[in-house]
Amino acid sequence: MSKIKSGLVGFISGVLFGAGLAVAQMTNPQKVLDFLNVTGDWDPSLALVMAGALVVSWAGYRVKARMQQPVYACDFSVPTNKQIDLRLMLGSATFGIGWGLAGLCPGPAIASLSYASFDLLIFVSAMLVGMLLAKVVIRTTS
Repeated sequence: MSKIKSGLVGFISGVLFGAGLAVAQMTNPQKVLDFLNVTGDWDPSLALVMAGALVVSWAGYRVKARMQQPVYACDFSVPTNKQIDLRLMLGSATFGIGWGLAGLCPGPAIASLSYASFDLLIFVSAMLVGMLLAKVVIRTTS
């Protein structure tokens, strides 16, 4: 597959994903924080978004099982590591704490950049610095 076709498929997939995040209001930090506030004025609507994502993921894995090769790639990129280790737990905890404090995670934060708010730019900048620091720590400890 040509790089142009591959890039186009990636671009269209990214736009579709970003639009889905916006329609589901995952780019609205207050909506996310209201979902996470199970002891207060809880908004369960994002549970439907997550359930929908699970259904789509399940269907995708079922289709993948019947295919020998992806349509627009040389091979499938599926995680094989099934171990729960310290690195996974620390990463998950960091992700969850950040999501709970800011009401944003990486995908919705990047999709929200079009709003160009100062707070969002600070969040994305801090997220990128954190990702770079994690890479440095992983390289030095591996």
